[in-house]
Amino acid sequence: MAKFLIVEARFYDHLNDLLIEGAVAALEDEGHKYEVVTVPGALEIPGAVALAAETGRYDGFIAIGVVIRGETYHFEVVSNESARGLMALSMDGIPIGNGILTVENEAQALTRARRDEKDKGGEAAKAAIAMLALRERFSA
Repeated sequence: MAKFLIVEARFYDHLNDLLIEGAVAALEDEGHKYEVVTVPGALEIPGAVALAAETGRYDGFIAIGVVIRGETYHFEVVSNESARGLMALSMDGIPIGNGILTVENEAQALTRARRDEKDKGGEAAKAAIAMLALRERFSA
């Protein structure tokens, strides 16, 4: 049994709730423990993961958030830089599942967040579990 930290950027409450529901279900199905921490936005998720990873209290991480395209370049910055930050951490061997949705509109986000549709929260948790197993395999 491992312990995961779900790091969420809570901006769209109803969408985050759906993503977290999927992530929690996937973790509980495998018998893992979890905690949830909230950060101001998607750009802060990689920093929070890095800080938490330094503590050694968690075996893996799930990033949860929703970025919906607006009228400015901000969407690209947030989408690209949050993904880049998480990728850099994963390249350092930190097991992470990226469940940050980057979508054009709320309808796309709902489709991806609902457990009975694309269940991206659950997929992110499964990815983190898989990456933890891979790290353990390679460190044996």
